[in-house]
Amino acid sequence: MNRVYIKTYGCQMNERDSEAVASLLTDRGYSIVPDEHQADVVLLNTCAVRDQAEQKAIGKTGHLAKRKRKDPNFVIGVMGCMAQNRGEELVDRLPDLDLLVGTQKFHRVPEMLDQIIARQKALGPKPSTLIDLASEEGSEETIRDHTEGERQVSAFVSIMQGCNMHCTFCIVPKTRGPERYRSMDSICAEIEELVSKGTREVTLLGQIVNSYGMRQIPFVGGKSPFVQLLERINAIDGLERIRFTSPHPRGFQRDLVEAYGELPKLMPYVHLPLQSGSDRILKAMRRPYTVRRFREIVTQLREVQPEICFSTDIIVGFPGETDEDFAMTRDLFDEIGFDMAFIFKYSPRSGTPSAEEMVDDVPQAVKEARNQELLDILGKHSLRRNQAMQGTIQEVLVEQPARKGEGKFLGRTPGNRKVIFSASERLIGELVPVQITDTSVTTLLGELVLQHV
Repeated sequence: MNRVYIKTYGCQMNERDSEAVASLLTDRGYSIVPDEHQADVVLLNTCAVRDQAEQKAIGKTGHLAKRKRKDPNFVIGVMGCMAQNRGEELVDRLPDLDLLVGTQKFHRVPEMLDQIIARQKALGPKPSTLIDLASEEGSEETIRDHTEGERQVSAFVSIMQGCNMHCTFCIVPKTRGPERYRSMDSICAEIEELVSKGTREVTLLGQIVNSYGMRQIPFVGGKSPFVQLLERINAIDGLERIRFTSPHPRGFQRDLVEAYGELPKLMPYVHLPLQSGSDRILKAMRRPYTVRRFREIVTQLREVQPEICFSTDIIVGFPGETDEDFAMTRDLFDEIGFDMAFIFKYSPRSGTPSAEEMVDDVPQAVKEARNQELLDILGKHSLRRNQAMQGTIQEVLVEQPARKGEGKFLGRTPGNRKVIFSASERLIGELVPVQITDTSVTTLLGELVLQHV
């Protein structure tokens, strides 16, 4: 019994956590399989940001339990944010669970599985659920392992865990705990190892990634710990591109803005969560910035890097959001012209201040209409931006074969736009010039500029 399938729900941080668990399991002698039907053990790495994500994971666990009743030695584990949020009540609801692991215990999963399997051999199937939801000092340094044997042209690197903000709609401080930072030395060592194995781009991950090191690592020369880290990573030979997500507007002080003009490897792409274009709603959300300040950040970044692309997060239908509040969001959303956006219809999240202290008073139909209105604006701006690139030559990092089309490959521009073009496998990991020949709302089509390849 050593075949493990890991299913991941939620964000890029969850993807990174799952990869680290998979690497640790491989080191322990387990094999990671691509299909749950091939596995002796299925681990669900869960999300708690929205109730829908939790319900999907709970439903999946219930489905897996049917298999367990036929094969009592089959192992089911739930990891991550839902496990942390729901706690031991999950065992009452899902009595077939063998393993329940919190967000600071991913590195303990291999030894826990060893215990479960050994216990099954000694005592028979599932005498009890193994549970570990405790916090652990230093756990932020354990998400550092990557899958062996697979070249990652672009890799995620976790630089911190947790969140010190208390946005009223967000469950993350409860599920991830307070901010905890990895050392710059260990982060750079991880990236250097990745580069030695063929990685050309890294995306730095943190719940509020540009809060890295705050109140723990001193400013140097007026530069925050996060900008100091970016400078060190920029100096790593062989690395071509740096990205990061997800930041907070409050962290875009002058030093970070100027980094976009000073660090050649820092890509001209920013995910800048707006959430609302109404100062009244931002205050209710406990978002410590104003619309005016948000505009200033966008303007400053465009002055430093005119080609910069922006994505954002928006919540429509937050408690108390009036037609006037939404109109301000819509107008600002249109004014800025985001290249990409994640637009969410508000729903109460148990355990958050907004769910406990506010009334969900915006009708669902209104939320749907507001959501669609923003999606229409997004499509307009995204298509316009893409069409403006037609005929231009873009530097593209070749990542992998495209999902469709023989001989087609996928790469990305500096502004994080997907490009599909004909190429050969030998170009994976290379920066190549591609002339854009056609566009859609989400994708660019192109042709290699052969004389430069």
